[in-house]
Amino acid sequence: MQIPEMLRRRLSPARRLEWYPPFRGMRVRVLELSGDWRHIRVLLPLAANRNPGGGMFGGALACLADPIAALVCNRVFPGYQVWTRELVVDFVHEGRSDMELRFVLAPEKEREIRDELGDRGRATPSFDCAFYDVHGRACVRVRTRVAIRPAGYRPRAVHDRSMTIDD
Repeated sequence: MQIPEMLRRRLSPARRLEWYPPFRGMRVRVLELSGDWRHIRVLLPLAANRNPGGGMFGGALACLADPIAALVCNRVFPGYQVWTRELVVDFVHEGRSDMELRFVLAPEKEREIRDELGDRGRATPSFDCAFYDVHGRACVRVRTRVAIRPAGYRPRAVHDRSMTIDD
């Protein structure tokens, strides 16, 4: 679903993020989105994302976490193509309440990425963030690695990258 252009121009970046098609059905709510996109807090409500056991559905957590670092890098480093390269989700504690995703792009990390982009023209940084329950406990830890490549980048042909159970 595309947001009509007239409506898109009237919505704040936070509201557009809430209306991002994969997020809309999960009923996410942006609690904080700094103007420079370096600090983000997003609420994932349990009621809309409960698994059969009564806890937070892990797929919803992964779906919400997946594009955040890439979206941030897309805003902070314009002119590059950005996508999620790897996502690791560590379910430390079961989430039995609404969950809040907290993501921060630290100035040191931003400098490292800028240096690498200046030196190599590309970067593949990793970011750590977490989901917190209503008691402030980190229940789910997330590590995301994104690819930041020059505009028009085309990857080399990859032969057989199939995985086996033993990988």
